[in-house]
Amino acid sequence: MACNVRAPNEKGKIENAIKYLRQNFWPLRSFTDLKSVQTQVMEWLDTVANIRTHQTTGKRPDDRFKDVSLRTLPEFLSDCRETSQVTVYKDFAVRFDCNTYTVPPWAIGKKLTLKADNETVTIYHKQKAVATHHRSWEKKQRVELPAHVEQVRKMKKRLWQDKQISAFLSLGQDAHNYLDALIKAGQPVKKNVAKLLCLKDEYGAPSLILAIQKALNYHAAGADYIENILYQEMTPQHSHPPVRLKNQDLNRIRLNEPLLAEYDAYIKRRKNND
Repeated sequence: MACNVRAPNEKGKIENAIKYLRQNFWPLRSFTDLKSVQTQVMEWLDTVANIRTHQTTGKRPDDRFKDVSLRTLPEFLSDCRETSQVTVYKDFAVRFDCNTYTVPPWAIGKKLTLKADNETVTIYHKQKAVATHHRSWEKKQRVELPAHVEQVRKMKKRLWQDKQISAFLSLGQDAHNYLDALIKAGQPVKKNVAKLLCLKDEYGAPSLILAIQKALNYHAAGADYIENILYQEMTPQHSHPPVRLKNQDLNRIRLNEPLLAEYDAYIKRRKNND
């Protein structure tokens, strides 16, 4: 039966055998290389260690093991890998042995099972393996699979193509920065953006941008923070909400903010052409 990691008390006589080797074989010996060590230790076993009378058994080790023969291995070996429960963090990775290992991004926030041997690290969701990595014996390394990075890239691309998010990003660079902050904080992006656009309708785009700038300074990611800033410092621009139509798809239509610089450039081109 396999012993637990870092539990020498479970190894019994194995530890005492190491002490016997250290105290009786090593003293006053010299070696030139590993082959020399192997030659000397085999000679010592045949002439000293295995022909002595053992204090515990009262027999010579050579006699003790004459009738002992190895049995065939069982058909199914026990899973002796190092096992731990891990959490998938916002960077779509788990922490193990001072390193990080990536998993598919859909697993963010979930509890998974990690099993490791000397060569590989395998991560399971329930009974299904979702990621297998070569184990790194260095420290502070991030071990990634290209497939996981590509999945994250595709998710972000789909996110940026959403109409409401596109309308929010048209507010300028501060909106881009705040969207990045929402993603890094693990906030539900579409839900927060929908609320931020409603706040824009109520308070106006300039007031919303000022509130976003203040929130960025304090690393406060979330539409609730923006709403609180606007409530404390601003007065809504519009006292009446927009007319709600029966067709909900029409109510969700959002137009991008116009870039006045583009209009100015267009007028200048017209004048130059005239």
